[in-house]
Formats: sequence, C-alpha cells, structure tokens
Amino acid sequence: MKLKEILSGDNVVVIGDETTEVLGVSYDSRTVGKNYAFFALAGHNTDGSKYIYEAIEKGASVIITNFRCDIDSAVQVIVDDIFHFMSIFCAKFYNYPDRELNVVGVTGTNGKTTITYMIESVFASAGIECGVIGTVNYRYKGKIIEASNTTPQSLDIYKIMRQIVNSGIKYLVMEVSSHALSLYRVYRMDFDIAIFTNLTQDHLDFHKNMDNYFEAKSRLFRMLETGTKENRKYAIINADDQYGKKLSKMNIGVEKKLYSISEKGMSDFKAENIEITDSGSKFNIIFDNNKAKINIKHIGLHNVYNALAAFSASICVGIPFYKAVEGLNNSNHAPGRLEKIDIEGMDFSVVVDYAHTDDALKNVLEAIRYIKHERIITVFGAGGSRDRKKRPLMGKVAVEMSDFVFVTSDNPRMEDPNNIMLDIEVGIKRAGKNNYKVIVDREMAIKEAIMMANKGDIVLLAGKGHENYQIIGMDKKYFSDIEVAKKYVNFKKSKKNITKEIQQREFVF
Repeated sequence: MKLKEILSGDNVVVIGDETTEVLGVSYDSRTVGKNYAFFALAGHNTDGSKYIYEAIEKGASVIITNFRCDIDSAVQVIVDDIFHFMSIFCAKFYNYPDRELNVVGVTGTNGKTTITYMIESVFASAGIECGVIGTVNYRYKGKIIEASNTTPQSLDIYKIMRQIVNSGIKYLVMEVSSHALSLYRVYRMDFDIAIFTNLTQDHLDFHKNMDNYFEAKSRLFRMLETGTKENRKYAIINADDQYGKKLSKMNIGVEKKLYSISEKGMSDFKAENIEITDSGSKFNIIFDNNKAKINIKHIGLHNVYNALAAFSASICVGIPFYKAVEGLNNSNHAPGRLEKIDIEGMDFSVVVDYAHTDDALKNVLEAIRYIKHERIITVFGAGGSRDRKKRPLMGKVAVEMSDFVFVTSDNPRMEDPNNIMLDIEVGIKRAGKNNYKVIVDREMAIKEAIMMANKGDIVLLAGKGHENYQIIGMDKKYFSDIEVAKKYVNFKKSKKNITKEIQQREFVF
C-alpha cells in the first residue's frame, strides 16, 4: 500500500515521496522491517525519537513524529497527536477489520476480565468462535499472545483484529480501559456492544478526579453512535451502580439494556433469589418473561453482577435464552480471580486474586466469608507510581474484613515501597486496628502468612492475580504469588513431616 493511499484525507505534513510503499507498521524499532512505517511514540520511560535512526537502518521508509527532525533517508510524516493519528493510520493500513467483526467492549473499574471469560464460555456453548483481548492475554483459535496492557496500543489492536478476521472468526470481546479511551487506543473503533460494570476509585493519578474518570469511560458508549455498521447497537449498563445510573440517563443514540439485582426500579435483565455458597453462586435470571436457574462456580455477589453482564451481551448478540444459560453455567474462573491454589495435604486454603482497589478487595473478602473458615489472613500491597488516594482505603478494608493482614509490596515501580506502605497504614490507623504486620519483601510476607495458617484458615494473596512479575524501579522481575505460596506450603509440609518423625522416634524403645 502506498503512503498517499493511507494518508488520504488526513491533515498532516509530509516531507518526501508520498508514493513510498508501506509494507508494515511498528512503534518498536526492534520489530521494524523493510518499507515499514515507524511511529516515534513518546513513552513513560523512554522516547521513540531516540530510535528513529535504528528504525531507518532496519528498513523503515516512513517515520511518523509530532515534530520535525533532520532525516533525509526516509519520508517523514509530522502530525499533531501521534497516538490519535496512529489509530486512524492503522485502521486504514489493516483495512478496517473492526467493520468485519461484531465487537463487544467491556469497561468499568472491576469485573472486566471475568465478564470476558464468561462471554467466551457462552459463545463457545452456542458454537460461536470469538477472539478475546484483555488483561490476562490476547487469544483466538488457540493462539495466545502475551498481554502488554489491558487494552493494547491501537496498532496492536488492529493487527490482532485483522488476524482474527483472516482466521474466519466474526466476534471479538475486548476489555476497554479508561487509559485506552483517553489515549486514543480505540479511537473511531467500530463497537457493536458496550458493557459498563461499575466505577470505583482507581487511576486518579491519571484522571485526577472521578468526574474525569467517568468521562473517559462514557466515551465508549458515545462511540457506539459513530460506527459505520448498520446493525443494531447496544449499551449494557449496571443499573445498581451510581455511575451506571448516570450513564443510563445520558443521551446515547443506541438501545440501552439495564441489568440489576435490585427489586426496585426497572431493568431488562434481573437476578433474584440469590444464594451465595462456598462453592459458587445460585440465582434465577429473568429476561423478557423467561426465567432460568443459574448455578455458577464463581463465589460472591460481584460475580452475580458479572454473570448478568455477560448474559445480557450474549442475548444482545442473538444467542437463544436457554443456550446462554447453558454456557453461563459451564463458565470457569478467569486466571487469578479468586483462584484456589492446589496445596494437597494441607488443612488450610490459599487463594489468589487480582484485587488492587478497595472495592475489589472488599468484594473478594466478602466472597471469601461465604467459605467455611476459621481465620482470613490477607497479604496485599498497592502499586507504586499510581493513585495514592486508594491506598488508605485498601488498608482500612483489609484490616476490617480480615483476621490478620500482612502489608507488603506489589509493583512499587519508581516509588519507595516503605512510603507506599505508610500510605496504606494511614487507613489502618483510621480503622483503629492493630491486626497487621508490615513486611516489605513480598516473598517473606507470603511465607509468614503460610506459616501462620492453621486448620480451617484461608490465606488471600491479593493484588497480583495472574501476573508473574514484579516491577521494581525500572526492572520487571519474575515473581509468581502462586509459585511462592506453593514453595512455602511445601516447606511447611516438610517441617511438619520432620516433626512427626521426631515425635514417632521418641516413643520407640
């Protein structure tokens, strides 16, 4: 494809030959090939402009920047907003794959990942293949791509979309983060269904306040009006959430479908007779004079909401009511979401969860309380270089809803982890509790929690979930809560066995 064909109609400055061929696109100089267009993106830790000459050496024929630079061996395209432009450029380069897909976008503070897994399960039950882009990974037809962000850069999204379309799949389910909406990663993308889960405090380091955070989320729903496809579009909204109520009153020119567990008020999809047990959640689901029994393996009221959202999207796609019921009942946990670690031979339990906001932590601890237990021992921290205001809220929730808490590191990034934990302690002191201990080293915190656990206890490792790394300073180091927990469970098991042997020998005469 020639550069001028991609740039048609765009208000940009071009220095060089517009008939230059573009065979590929990249914002990473390491992946540039012959006749590629290279986007010199400004990042948090580095600047793409530093890699322009490396990209040219590797074959880049077009350099796209937001400033003029001194190059004569490649065509330069100068734009005002490079992230905004990259979405437009890549949509054209990959020939608008979103227009060939039925795209379901899921946004909100909590629940996005679980909902995408539930939808995927319902689709599979109905014989529909779909691709998924989300926090855990990006996947389709058995192919798994490591996730760099909940919602990747626009270039990556369009590339994956094109691969999904070319594989014969017609549906895509995608988590859409507030960062993605604010930074033009999904700009002008053609969504068919948008789901709003909830809005609680998070990412205020970026959005500054809840109004801005809500504004970012609401963009997804306004985008439904601007698509080129002529099919029916749906906005699916949690009517029990205060921001969901606000969203439902907005003038969005598509059909709105509300879901709720409340007996008051009108909603299209409703759950009633809810029963939370230590093995899952049961409830009746009601839609359009149809009623069915749902029995999912997911514990907690928050997962009833997640199930309602997934069910609503499935019906809006056109899946028959009872086929959607069947798929929902067969859905499995998303990795790292209330995931129980297999520790055979021990009389206590260990659970990992991705909860990294006060609301998510509260939901998880409430869910765990439905499981028969003696004590709840929680290990958690808070991410560095992120929203500080949520840290004391998380500390307060943790000590009030746990029997004992180990405050530790999460991903401290460029912050001193001791300062992060001091922020958490502010909330603990407000709660007037002293049932906690601060241990900076996350592995040692997990070890102490495992060693403390007795018969009937539940150890919750919160914040990391499926992640297998820790970001300390500029380094991303391998770290798995699950592997560390198993390591110290085995250590405890070996100590227990040694003690038994010693006791047995004492009675041998």
